[in-house]
Parts: sequence; structure tokens; C-alpha cells
Amino acid sequence: MNGNAELLNYVYQNAEMGVNTMKQIMDLVEEDSMKEHLRSQLTAYEDFQQEARKLLNENGYDEKGIGALDRLKTYLMINMQTMTDTSASHIAKMLITGSNMGIVEATQNLKKYEHADKEAIKLMERLMKTEEKNVQELKRYL
Repeated sequence: MNGNAELLNYVYQNAEMGVNTMKQIMDLVEEDSMKEHLRSQLTAYEDFQQEARKLLNENGYDEKGIGALDRLKTYLMINMQTMTDTSASHIAKMLITGSNMGIVEATQNLKKYEHADKEAIKLMERLMKTEEKNVQELKRYL
């Protein structure tokens, strides 16, 4: 697989993780303003997933989703971390940690695939900026 496909698959998988996480966490949140923020994040992740899939398919590649084991690990981790604390502050902290991981990985991938097509790079940069914005917006719930 070439660098473009690898970069786009990273965007796809990051967005898939975001979609799965938002769907799981939205049911735990009671604060209306935070629920609205999570819905907005969910929509953004779904859009990134669609765009990455479209670019991959246009270039003759299939998207590679997150493996079943990684999905299960994330699901269980969220359940364990919210078992005793479903406060907005705790959930915001968890999501900020996840978004920061996404920012670090996006930065690494942008350097690794600096010669990828401009469309793939722009999509990755947009995803990274979205993650940075999410961190800033979630800070108000800490």
C-alpha cells in the first residue's frame, strides 16, 4: 500500500474510533451542552470517515477499519473508566486524552507521509485541527 492510502486509512481509522467513542459516551452524559458538543464531534468524525473512504476508493483502495480486538479494548476501557465516574469533568478528561493522542499520531503521520498527495495531507491536517479544537472546547467541562 502506498503512503497516500496509509495516510488516508489513518484518517479513516481515527474517525472510526471517534464515531465509536462518541456513540458509547453520549449515553452516559447528562449535561445538555456537553451532549450537543459530542453530537457535533460525532458528525465531524462521520464526515472525516466518509471523505477518507471516498478518497481511498477513488484511488483504488479499500478502507481498513479498526480491528475487532482494538474496538473491544476501547469499549472495555471506556466502560471501566466510567464505571464509578460519569461526571462531565471525567468524561472531558478522557476525551481530551484521546484527542491529544490523535494529535500526536496525526503529527507523526504528516511527517512520515510528507510526500503524500495534497488532498490526503489536507484531510489529515483538517482532522488534526478538529482534534485540537475538540481539546479546547472540552476544557470548559473540566
